Amino acid sequence: MSTINNILKFKFTWRTYQQKFLDNFDTHINDKHLHVVAPPGSGKTILGIEMLKRVNQTTLVLSPSLTIRNQWRDRMLTFFLEDKSYTNYSLNIKKPKQITFTTYQALHALHKDFNKLDNPKTLVNFIKKNNIKTIVLDEAHHLKNEWWKCLFEIKKADDITVISLTATPPYDSEANEVKKYFDLCGPIDDEIVVPDLVKNGDLCPHQDYVYFSKPDKKQIESIVTYRENILNFINTLVDDTEFTNILQEHPFYKNTEEELESIYNKPLFYSSLIIFLNAAKITVPKEKIAILGFKDDKIEFPNLNYNWLQVLLQEMLVVQRDLLLPFEQKLHTIERDLRKIGAFSKMRVDFVGVEDLYRTLANSPSKLKSINAIITAESDNLKDDLRAVILTDFIRKEFLYFDGSKLEELNKLGVVSIFQYLRTQGKHKEQLGILTGSIVILHKSALINLKKIAAHAIFTVKPLEADEDFVIITSFTKGKNTIVSAVTALFENGTVKILIGTKALLGEGWDAPAINTLVLASYVGSFVSSNQMRGRAIRTQAGNKNKTGNIWHLACLDPTDPEGGKDLEKLTRRFNAFMGVALKGEPYIVNGLDRLGLPLQYSPEINIEQLNKDTFAIATKRDLIATRWKKAIGKGDVFIRELNILYPYKEPYTKQKKLRSVNASKYLFLEVLVGTFAIIPEFILKNVGILLSKGVMQFISLFFGAIFLGFIPKAYKALKLYFLFGNMERKTQKIAQAVLHSLVALQKITTPINKIKLETDRYSNGVFAFYITGVTTNESSLFITALEEIIAPVDNPKYLIDNSSWLKRKWNLRTYYVVPTIFCKRKAEAKRFHFYWEEFVGNSSLIYTRTKYGRQQLIKARLAHIVYQFKDASKKAITWR
Repeated sequence: MSTINNILKFKFTWRTYQQKFLDNFDTHINDKHLHVVAPPGSGKTILGIEMLKRVNQTTLVLSPSLTIRNQWRDRMLTFFLEDKSYTNYSLNIKKPKQITFTTYQALHALHKDFNKLDNPKTLVNFIKKNNIKTIVLDEAHHLKNEWWKCLFEIKKADDITVISLTATPPYDSEANEVKKYFDLCGPIDDEIVVPDLVKNGDLCPHQDYVYFSKPDKKQIESIVTYRENILNFINTLVDDTEFTNILQEHPFYKNTEEELESIYNKPLFYSSLIIFLNAAKITVPKEKIAILGFKDDKIEFPNLNYNWLQVLLQEMLVVQRDLLLPFEQKLHTIERDLRKIGAFSKMRVDFVGVEDLYRTLANSPSKLKSINAIITAESDNLKDDLRAVILTDFIRKEFLYFDGSKLEELNKLGVVSIFQYLRTQGKHKEQLGILTGSIVILHKSALINLKKIAAHAIFTVKPLEADEDFVIITSFTKGKNTIVSAVTALFENGTVKILIGTKALLGEGWDAPAINTLVLASYVGSFVSSNQMRGRAIRTQAGNKNKTGNIWHLACLDPTDPEGGKDLEKLTRRFNAFMGVALKGEPYIVNGLDRLGLPLQYSPEINIEQLNKDTFAIATKRDLIATRWKKAIGKGDVFIRELNILYPYKEPYTKQKKLRSVNASKYLFLEVLVGTFAIIPEFILKNVGILLSKGVMQFISLFFGAIFLGFIPKAYKALKLYFLFGNMERKTQKIAQAVLHSLVALQKITTPINKIKLETDRYSNGVFAFYITGVTTNESSLFITALEEIIAPVDNPKYLIDNSSWLKRKWNLRTYYVVPTIFCKRKAEAKRFHFYWEEFVGNSSLIYTRTKYGRQQLIKARLAHIVYQFKDASKKAITWR
């Protein structure tokens, strides 16, 4: 039998960035793991086939859907085989061949069948029996929980090579899912980046925009009522003597010393308990603090907020409910009150209204107006060149009979409701179309072209009851694929210019290079699927060298949330997966929403009409998109992972920056000098009698005494700000040095230290960034992750570093730091990190937190920095440099 390497031959020339990746393939595959990130349009599938060809072993390729599974087969047949005589491949996992293309779901089904035989090792035996040596994982994230088990089972087979490909790592997922993903796929070895694809002409210049809307009056009233009910509940509970008595009877509070071990395991709950009592004007006895190691230290408790009360009540009403039976009557009353206001559901306390409010805002009918405004603006700008796709989550067939008389009836976001809104309110009636797996609607004027393109397809045509200018196309079995292809062709040639569909059909695997406007009206699912949908609009189009892509995102603002609300928060997280050029100012390429220059705060009075107007003004200048991309690409040659340390103070950065560490002493000197000369005339006039009666020396002594006493407060303030603000950047830089040298010394980073450069950048908003150059992608990630752990609030580390001093305690400065997980596997590694900490940062002590003393210090660390518990101290970013 011929080997895969002899059978498969790539028939074309590799693109520059593809060849660059393949040149390093042998190095990456040495450890039998290869994990590559390749964005939509980079030829990820073709690269995957080339990789399995080079490994040259019997291979199992796993895909998230049948559509993508079939793409693997089609790419192999089209790009790697001169003829179709090769048949030693299979689409049936139960009958594997030299190359088997299948789905994660099919593998899981096979695993379940084997488990019925009461032999959990049967899947491994199946892999061995069929001599499968290479597993290719395509987009192995956001899988159902039970699917993970069979994947890890396969990895137990001997001598397995795992190749993982993804367009978007699942950074927006829960921590346990991210861990599972990287445990399965291994660290990222290489990455094909968007700027290289744009530069090479494989992706078109593109830009993301956010269009804002506000909820309608009914939604606003509902949100305000919800918030008011929550506030009233909290105020009532804080004044509830019966509940505060229950808390004081809780074993954690009543018998603190006896319950230490339990407290150490639930520090957040204990913290929430004493924070609540403090808010209720109950004096917390010193011994409750002293037993945790605080002694005479000053503790400033944060205000009781939604987060702390959620922690408290989640424990009292759910986790510890069975242990609090004597208080059941009161707890039942609290639970009932919470349910009434919608803050308790599915055994979960929620004061933020995460799911309900997010669903309300994300599904807001106001977004229908947003979509119409976007389509109108793009149509006015592009005229006949418009090719717009609107993607959403649900079809909403219940709106098929909407006649347009009562617009308020369109109260849910979906394919049909969007279509009906545009049909009745827009000016693009003949250009509209719907394409989903179960319903296709076209304007009747498109029928002639449809019948020409799909001449052999069997389908029926029925007028739309609400508007007979439109027809519903119904096809059967094999004819469905033909209709999808035909409608796609109508879109490509401009018969249909505005196509509305679901992400299930059009968001993954569907290809229409003519798209130049994409509206993402999807709010269900991860940003992984969002990036796949976004990839539809940024591919280049043959014969259209000037193509640009505008991608529109919709955000409905919560008028009660100064940060914009849950809809915007979700969008912010999704933008972490999107690389793009800055919208305004000097062009640069980075991930995240910050590059759009949106407001930092969203008050109820914010003028979103002007915001949207300004966005349209930029979006219509498509010729500038390509110019900005070209200029930004020229500024760098590689993506750098960096950690942004966020500006932590309420005082605006512009007012604080004059007190940065580099200027603190100069600023203090000038303050004293200017102040001295300012008071000399007044001092002489007031004390001329002393000068005449007691002499010059007495006068001078009095003068300098006044100076000393007058400027002590200023000196104190300047010095404190130096430590609080100016010293922060320098301190973090020293910490970064300790992390870097530890990683190199312990051979976590194998690049020689003399080839690595630690860089720091400060931005105009007070944020400063740390990153290293001269290392691999994986090494950069290790450094950033370790540094991020240290900057983050103290959680439950194995080791702590205590940097205590009298001055720091007096000014409530941070004294505890986490030893990153990567250094905690062995005590010797933790001690090595501590060695470099003392070399670069300063004297300190290393604390093992799994002892009684260590637990006391851990609690102290968490309480000392409790104010940071629900705040982000840092943020990862990827920048083209």
